[in-house]
Amino acid sequence: MNTILIIDDEEKLRSLLSRIISLEGFDVLEAGTAKLALKKLETLSVDVVLCDVKLPDTNGVELLGQIKEKYPFIEVILLTAYGNIPDGVQAMKKGAFDYITKADDNDKIIPLLYKALEKVALSKRLFQLEKRLENKYSFASILGKSASIQEAIRAAERVSVTDATVLLHGETGTGKEVFAQAIHHNSGRSKKTFIAINCAAFSKELLENELFGHKAGAFTGAIKDSKGIFEEANGGTVFLDEIGEMPIDLQAKLLRVLESGQFLKVGDSKPTTVNLRIIAATNRNLQLEIQQGHFREDLYYRISVFQIHLPPLRERTQDINELAQFFCLHFAEKLNKKQVQLSPEYLKALKAHPWKGNIRELKNVIERSLIISDGNLLLPVTLPSDFQMEGFADENDTLELAAMEKKHIQKVLKYTNGNKTESAKLLNIALTTLYRKIDEYKLH
Repeated sequence: MNTILIIDDEEKLRSLLSRIISLEGFDVLEAGTAKLALKKLETLSVDVVLCDVKLPDTNGVELLGQIKEKYPFIEVILLTAYGNIPDGVQAMKKGAFDYITKADDNDKIIPLLYKALEKVALSKRLFQLEKRLENKYSFASILGKSASIQEAIRAAERVSVTDATVLLHGETGTGKEVFAQAIHHNSGRSKKTFIAINCAAFSKELLENELFGHKAGAFTGAIKDSKGIFEEANGGTVFLDEIGEMPIDLQAKLLRVLESGQFLKVGDSKPTTVNLRIIAATNRNLQLEIQQGHFREDLYYRISVFQIHLPPLRERTQDINELAQFFCLHFAEKLNKKQVQLSPEYLKALKAHPWKGNIRELKNVIERSLIISDGNLLLPVTLPSDFQMEGFADENDTLELAAMEKKHIQKVLKYTNGNKTESAKLLNIALTTLYRKIDEYKLH
């Protein structure tokens, strides 16, 4: 139930307002002075304050400032016996929700209260979302106690408060975008845009257009000007994943952005100026790429001002338990499964796996296990077939393995409602392999 605090030294008016507001189902508190009101605010939860401008111990506009400074989610409606435009302007500047005259505007109070309460609710929701976002992208949210990952976290924390260009180096699936997000959200640019793009996912022409945008008429179908990622993220951060895959002539345009903050849109002759932070990532050896003529040496030195190496999962096996438990809780909640546990044998199998796909592979394996599992205890039998293979030696065991694989595929297909692409992703196999297995096991 919402609570309204009325601050006014006129007891009769307070009582009248209290009765009117109480009839709407609100809890009502009263105070005759600013001092008493501040004491109530210290100990009680209040949503909206109705406050007289003239109080025995202070001015209502001044009290408004104190309330908004200490309790930013409380909305304050000021009441005055005589409309005063300068006071009203000052009140609104200090954060008043509204400024109305007493008695004449009593019929406006209830609708005004509902509007104020809507703003209170919205402000609280936004605050909760911001806190969730901060927690999601905080360095504390990056799991792992191993020395190698802690060293990477410390390095990222140090560089996040600067504006330096960062190069994240590590195998696919080691969490490079997670680190890039954390660096951005803990930087001075956190309120601005963060955009990630995988340079390997586009052809040269498409990547150039995605990054730099184009002018109308630059090519067939370009009927109007279009902003690229660099312009959209102006003031914020652009994360260039797999930068080693960027065509070499586009590397020259990127170098200009890093050196001058300028670039030319496709089909434009006038440079566009931006203020950006670039975070790049690669799983390639860029120095070898330079020797082979695939990567510009001058660009390498610009993007590698500060390098952070993200270790593969096989080098931080002590973190597997913590990561597995986290993913288990995450997917169990999504699948509406309660109190799911990881068996010791299951964890042992996870630690023995080489994890070529790193954390991304572990995440997929846990999700698949939860889909396949019939109970609340994850056992090795729910792991993919490549985990099982080491435990099977003779023909009978191989047949058992095939039966288990068939059951796994059936459960995943059922979970995805027959979506082959999504099933192949969850099974961590190629789509063509899934179709072959469907034919082999007659799962049509």
